[in-house]
Amino acid sequence: MVGMTDRFISGIGLATLYKDTVLSVWYPQPVLASTSEEALEQARRATPQGLHGLSAGETTCPIRRTRTTVVETCVNVDADPRDAADSYLRLHSLSHRLVMPNDINLTGLFGTLENVVWTSLGPCAVEDFEMTRTQAMIHSQDKGSSVDAALTVLSVDKFPRMTDFVLPSDVRIGDASRVRLGAYLAPGTVVMHEGFVNFNAGTLGKAMVEGRISQGVVIGDGTDIGGGASIMGTLSGGGTHRITIGRGSLLGANAGIGISLGNNCVVEAGLYITGGTKVRLYISDENPADVKAATLSGRDNLLFRRNSMTGQVEALSRNAEGVTLNPDLH
Repeated sequence: MVGMTDRFISGIGLATLYKDTVLSVWYPQPVLASTSEEALEQARRATPQGLHGLSAGETTCPIRRTRTTVVETCVNVDADPRDAADSYLRLHSLSHRLVMPNDINLTGLFGTLENVVWTSLGPCAVEDFEMTRTQAMIHSQDKGSSVDAALTVLSVDKFPRMTDFVLPSDVRIGDASRVRLGAYLAPGTVVMHEGFVNFNAGTLGKAMVEGRISQGVVIGDGTDIGGGASIMGTLSGGGTHRITIGRGSLLGANAGIGISLGNNCVVEAGLYITGGTKVRLYISDENPADVKAATLSGRDNLLFRRNSMTGQVEALSRNAEGVTLNPDLH
C-alpha cells in the first residue's frame, strides 16, 4: 500500500439485491477527486440526470427474485472497504483506469462480497438457486422458447467478468470470462483466449497476454506473456509480495516466475523461477557466481535459461533490444 493521500472515488450506480443482500453494483461513470464533496459533485454531473437518470433501471425480477435500486457511493481509497457497494466502486475504478493496481486499499475486500451465481439473466443468489433455475425454465416454456435458452450459468464467484460492467477502450479480449472486474488493461492490450487477468492486476502499456497475470501483478509496455505462462501473485505469495515485469520483456510459453523482471528480460519457455531458485549468473567477463534468483529480482537486461547439458539455471546479460510486439495486433 502507498501512503495516505487525499483521494476519493464516487459513483452513482445500480445495485442488484436478493432480499437485503447486495449481489452486485454497476457504476457507469465513477470519478476520482481530491475531496469527497468534489467527488460526489463530479459523479452527479457525470451521470446523465444524476440519480434520476438511473431510476428507470430500478426494477424487480420475479425469476431471480431480485430488485435493483440506485445507490450513491463515495469512498476514501486509503480506508478499508466497508461493504459491497464500496468494494464494487473500487473494482470499477481499476477497470475504468482511474487508479493503478496496488495503489488503493483493498484490505478485506473479499469479505464484503457475496458468492454469486453469474448467469445469462444476470446475478443470482446461491441460496435456492434451483428454484431460480426452475422459474427461468417455466418462463421460457411459457414464452415458447427452448428450455436450453432459459438460463445459462456463466460462473459461481465473488467477482464478475469485467466486460459485464466495464468495457475499457482500445483493448482486445478473446474470452471475456478470463478477465475479472478490477483488472487494469492499458490501451493496446491484447488478452488471448487462454490469457487471464485477475483483479488489482494488469498492463501498463501495449502488451500481449497469453498466460496468467495474477492478483497484484503489473506488466510493462511492450511485454509478452507467452501461452501457458504463470506469474505468482500476492494471493499465492502471502499477500504482500508484489511482482512486476518491466518493458519489452518476454515470459516464454509455459514459463513462470516468482520474482520481478526488469526491462528487456527473457525467461525461456518452460522455465519456472522462484525466489529460492539457484541461478548461475554470467555478467560480462566476470567469473560466474551462484546466487538465489531473489537477488536478481527487478534487474534489467537478463536472459534466464536452463542449460540443456547440465540442467543448471543460468542468467546471462542480454544486450539485444527488447521484445517487439506485432503492431498489427495491438
